[in-house]
Amino acid sequence: MKKKFSLFSAVNVLLLSIVAFIALYPFYYMVVVSLSSSEYVMRGEVGLWPKGFTLDVYTYVLQDERIWIGYRNTILYTVLGTVISLAFTSMGAYALSRRRLVFGKFFMQLVVFTMLFSGGMIPTFLVVRSVGMMDSIWAMIIPGMISTWNLIIMRTFFKGLPYELEEAGKIDGLNDIGIFIRIILPLSKSILATISLFYAVSIWNNFYSALLYLRDLNLFPLQVILRNLVLAGQVMDGGITAGAGSDAIVDESLKFATIIVSTLPIMAVYPFVQKYFVKGALIGSLKG
Repeated sequence: MKKKFSLFSAVNVLLLSIVAFIALYPFYYMVVVSLSSSEYVMRGEVGLWPKGFTLDVYTYVLQDERIWIGYRNTILYTVLGTVISLAFTSMGAYALSRRRLVFGKFFMQLVVFTMLFSGGMIPTFLVVRSVGMMDSIWAMIIPGMISTWNLIIMRTFFKGLPYELEEAGKIDGLNDIGIFIRIILPLSKSILATISLFYAVSIWNNFYSALLYLRDLNLFPLQVILRNLVLAGQVMDGGITAGAGSDAIVDESLKFATIIVSTLPIMAVYPFVQKYFVKGALIGSLKG
């Protein structure tokens, strides 16, 4: 039976198209400006398409050593932090999802309590300093290692898995760790991919922790370097700087190119986990 295209569907398509355009156009405009010749950018003649196509701005950005230091640090923080956060979050969520956990409701209330109240910036800073994590990679990973929201989503997902699977594992002689590793985790690829993406994006975009806990320039993540380049004006003193060859590079183009270079890697990851992302987020938030 052929489906009718109703007025409701037409309005939905129109509204979603407008929302998509509003969300994507700023990024598209940055790409267009960064690929345009400086003379057109300075005259404000760049519109929907690049004018005077050139890659000089990207050549200039990628020649900056700070960008590569930031990439190295950010990739290290993202990979290591995501693995550690996912491991501890999944173990905590699995424990809280078990019905036989002693004082399980009490521990769950403590977890929820942290969503409403926290020690604040200064106490957290004092704790990090007192344990000797200042100016180290652990300052970027340990303080935000477990997200309460991600823990609750994963717990809800684990709680929706059949309890009979756990009983079957016990009959086969598996202990709790064996059940978790050999039965629960293989069935949880969707939620693991979803939470991994949440953690990876959060760590990739994290510059707040670096501003608080890092003083060594060689440990700065890409986002702090991007902030320094774009907001603090460390790229140049004026609005124009010398670029590749004899061409000039406009401040605006350079800022846009720097933003694009820093955001493309994490955006490229999303298509590979998108099918798990929607499924895991829906199941983890609705079941249980």
